Amino acid sequence: MSRSHPHPIQLQSTGPQENLVPLPQPPPPQPAVQNPSSHPWASQCGPPPWGLSCLLALQHILVLASLLCASHLLLLQSLPQGELSYSPAQLLASSLFSCGVSTTLQIWIGSRLPLIQAPSLEFLVPALVLTSQKLPLAIQTPGNSSLVLRLCRGPGCHGLALQNTSLQEVSGAVVVSGVLQGTLGLLGGPGHLLSHCGPLVLAPSLVVAGFSAHREVSLFCSTHWGLALLLILVMVVCSQHLGSCHLRPCPWRPASTSSPHTHIPVFRLLSVLIPVACVWIISALLGLSVSPLELSASRKAPWVWLPHPAEWDWPLLTPRAVAAGIAMALAASTSSLGCYALCGRLLQLPSPPPHACNRGLSLEGLGSVLAGLLGSPMGAASSFPNVGTVSLIQAGSGRVAHLVGLFCMGLGLSPRLAQLLATIPLPVLGGVLGVTQAVVLSTGFSSFYLADIDSGRNVFIVGFSVFMALLLPRWLREAPVLLSTGWSPLDVLLRSLLTEPIFLAGLLGFLLENTIPGTRLERGLGQGLPSPFSAQEAQMPQGSREKAAKEYRLPFPTQNWCPWIPQPLRCLCPLPEDPSSEEGETSEPGESVDLLLGFGEQCPETSRELRSQ
Repeated sequence: MSRSHPHPIQLQSTGPQENLVPLPQPPPPQPAVQNPSSHPWASQCGPPPWGLSCLLALQHILVLASLLCASHLLLLQSLPQGELSYSPAQLLASSLFSCGVSTTLQIWIGSRLPLIQAPSLEFLVPALVLTSQKLPLAIQTPGNSSLVLRLCRGPGCHGLALQNTSLQEVSGAVVVSGVLQGTLGLLGGPGHLLSHCGPLVLAPSLVVAGFSAHREVSLFCSTHWGLALLLILVMVVCSQHLGSCHLRPCPWRPASTSSPHTHIPVFRLLSVLIPVACVWIISALLGLSVSPLELSASRKAPWVWLPHPAEWDWPLLTPRAVAAGIAMALAASTSSLGCYALCGRLLQLPSPPPHACNRGLSLEGLGSVLAGLLGSPMGAASSFPNVGTVSLIQAGSGRVAHLVGLFCMGLGLSPRLAQLLATIPLPVLGGVLGVTQAVVLSTGFSSFYLADIDSGRNVFIVGFSVFMALLLPRWLREAPVLLSTGWSPLDVLLRSLLTEPIFLAGLLGFLLENTIPGTRLERGLGQGLPSPFSAQEAQMPQGSREKAAKEYRLPFPTQNWCPWIPQPLRCLCPLPEDPSSEEGETSEPGESVDLLLGFGEQCPETSRELRSQ
């Protein structure tokens, strides 16, 4: 049996079906010289040194601080004066501690993606609905006009006083959302749902996720537009214009798998930390005090503090809190599934398998339950701004995410140190949140190419999902009449869900995508590959797909637990036919620490030569 020639011979026809004359064989194609700056630095040069990893972790904490301060500041502003009987720094510390625990668990036995858990804005909308009516309200109907809510000052308003809410009620809603998220993950709902979500479901959700924080960004930046614009300008220059500039061999000792001659694109890798430090120093030198007063401690915060349940009071479970918790769980689950798919794509991995999604959402629910029991009004969910930071700096590492979790737990044990995050100027937080959300928005737009965007069916699904997801929340906020069904918990549930842009985009996209007829190729699912980004995965070599699948497997000590797990919970383990679960394919130590392809390999010689020039 003869072997086929390694280079196919092209034939030129000189007549009708006769005398096929072989053309001269072209020389073998030379490997194209690629620009190192167009690829993730970590995928070429191995895991970052420990010193650089600490700086990258500090950078992610600054991004997390933008969400932390935004969510707590807006919530505290909705409370009446004197509602908070303890230091706001302790609220920040409890939230940071729960986020650190959730982040560590997520990387260890969760989705295994380097996702940072943060107080997501999806928890803020239901919390604001709970705290929006702190005074008794009465319904008035002037003439034939619509119903209008007015402050009730008469003697017949005592029964409506039960509508007043507090932070304990919001914490109860967070606990309910965590229990519901954990239950959905244990039952295998997220993995089954994500397998039916193609690019036309995930891409509109990512676009709306990028737009969803524009009100918070404009609110923070409006405190001082000069500082905000300066920060955005420096971030753009560092990440884009100076992104290809590499430093000479760094003074830190590189990891054992890295080359000692590695040059580091420090401006791109630290394109958040450097601008924040510069603008923060300029603000201090100019004497500009633009820090949130609501987060400033009215009393001295302790240096050391051990968060524990019932520190101030147990979470309050009411029908309104249960309704808000359901809305939090649905919105946070939709956001987290989008984060999983986006992070996997940025790290050049296939979309997360069902068992990874189930474990990830279960542990996110556990983190939210912990946050609610500690008295935090915000749960923990995968952070879109931190995923946008991974795309901005073009580097992602499990080592860095582990350090973020440890640092957050350390800050959670010291409210005095956690209060330092509240001293960051508001325009700086707004600028950081704006740039990272813009990156998430752009990745959402770039996902449309996976489907046939010229199809009229797809054009309608995309436009309708994005437009309605942005229109309904704005209409409900500005409507002169609040949604009223006569039962307060149902009002809270409907108002919370209809003002969650990400949930609306995901729900509308999912319903339209799975009800409007269309071919798999038209929907971007490829032929016979039922996964969200299968059109992209079909172009990956089989070896790369198998290696990438190993990144989602359980760590070695927990792999032996799967046979003992009850049958209803087997959705948390890889399927037996999954290549990542076969025996004899145990991961090398540290293989799953860094999730970029080749993130633990030696720096290529060609890349080393290009950087040395």
